[in-house]
Amino acid sequence: MSIFRIFALGLLLTAGHASAQQALPPAKVTPLLTQALADYPGKEAEIITVQYPPGGGDPVHRHNAHGFIYVLEGSIVMGVQGGQSVTLTPGQTFYEGPDDVHTVGRNASSTQPAKFLVVLLKNRDEPIFTPVP
Repeated sequence: MSIFRIFALGLLLTAGHASAQQALPPAKVTPLLTQALADYPGKEAEIITVQYPPGGGDPVHRHNAHGFIYVLEGSIVMGVQGGQSVTLTPGQTFYEGPDDVHTVGRNASSTQPAKFLVVLLKNRDEPIFTPVP
């Protein structure tokens, strides 16, 4: 196979992956609490719940925060760039660091919703979600 064909195949696979990510039904995010951390000037904690509809998920993104995930219902697949994806069920946890790119975030089920709690420790006034092209 020529270099050109390998390059073209790579572009097609990448484009297919990107459109598959964009085609996921979107998550519902519910803010629960935002609290300034007085002993950490300029920092705050934000707590949200995220619900993935059946077959739903997130595009590639980052949080620029320490993110602690706790699964409440259903089953989710999580992964960061350079790491292995994991499937989590109720009671299981996941961590993302401030430099991580969240490459996989989706419902593991195409028939049941999934819900999880997220605690973010971040700079005040930073968005909780930043898309990564």
